Amino acid sequence: MSAAEERTSPRPDAAAGERVSPTAYVNLVVATVGFTLTFWAWNLIAPLAGEFDKTLHMSSFAQSLLVAVPVLVGSLGRVPVGALTDRYGARLMFPLVSGLTILPVLLLIPAKSSYGALLGVGFLLGLGGTTFAIGVPLVNSWFPPHKRGLGVGVFGMGMGGVALSGYFTPRLWKHGHDLPFTVLAVALAVYVGLALLFVRDRPDRVVPTAPLAGRLATAGRLRVTWELSGLYAIGFGGIVAFGVYLPTYLKTWYHLSATDAGTRAAGFALVTVVFRPLGGWLSDRVHPARVTAWSLALTALLAIVQAFDPELSPVGTIAFLLMAAGLGTSSGAVFALVAQVTPVAQVGSVTGIVGAVGGLGGFVPPLVMGAIYSAKGSYSIGFMLLSDLALAGCVYAAVRMRQVHTDS
Repeated sequence: MSAAEERTSPRPDAAAGERVSPTAYVNLVVATVGFTLTFWAWNLIAPLAGEFDKTLHMSSFAQSLLVAVPVLVGSLGRVPVGALTDRYGARLMFPLVSGLTILPVLLLIPAKSSYGALLGVGFLLGLGGTTFAIGVPLVNSWFPPHKRGLGVGVFGMGMGGVALSGYFTPRLWKHGHDLPFTVLAVALAVYVGLALLFVRDRPDRVVPTAPLAGRLATAGRLRVTWELSGLYAIGFGGIVAFGVYLPTYLKTWYHLSATDAGTRAAGFALVTVVFRPLGGWLSDRVHPARVTAWSLALTALLAIVQAFDPELSPVGTIAFLLMAAGLGTSSGAVFALVAQVTPVAQVGSVTGIVGAVGGLGGFVPPLVMGAIYSAKGSYSIGFMLLSDLALAGCVYAAVRMRQVHTDS
């Protein structure tokens, strides 16, 4: 069977009918909780970068690198984790990865006084960012085609872990510099127990027999894999980039305190969380490429507004919140499209690649923003680059991706 035929042929789970089983909802809830906690761990360093700087005295670029390293590792790690999920299932992978994430969370306690140690632990924290590639194939397998957009969108709300981190981590830090790491480690340990009890793979799920490298190569040969990767790099990459760098930007440019900056960054992340399932829900009713195009158009417009350095209240705040809405909606729509066009046995592999590229889309902007500010003393160029990318994604989604079912 050709790749094009695989993408359009009925899936084994397509006969699930209109009814969604209670087990599907249990898996969705447990997976979303796990995604939330591991994403909190993934973003532990960013809200505290300003606090670390008080003793480490980092340059703008060094601080950007510190918050970007977990993003890089978590993004690249989704490729093998997604493929391993195809092979071994989420029942094994979710508690395993969540449990392993506890180690770097606790290692932050002795590492927080050394820049080199923080970089090393940040590398290990990237593991927390890989659970996205576990949850998407799990949810996708349990929900029938007409509900996948909403199901995957709800699961995507787990990226609200970034918002939780932005809000709670600096506040817990005030009550004890080890407290945020201890609290999260305990929460992850409790979750591992819940995942072992409640996460279930679909009994009739397709288990690939081909080697890992071969499956990744097959997924990589699908043109749609890279088209979706590019769109996701803009939408989700923008979310991740702002999640890790927005506190630094707000403190540097608008001179906010660490707590105030973290709170506003949490608000930005919360809006993306709310609008991600909306993007999936709309995509169950309107072609997801159209939803993606309009949401990226909104993002492009608001990035231009912010490039002119408006006052934070109210113009800058409104611009950021609307930008968050656009990025969240586009992220939900792109993965609704993944669920429509990906062969069921390759969902994990394709999700891993798309998620990796999307995460890499969040790795580069903080470095670029830090470098631009160091060189020019302004962030305007960075926002204009975001606008250009979002506009390009808008055009591509509107012109090319609406034809994906017929000519891919």
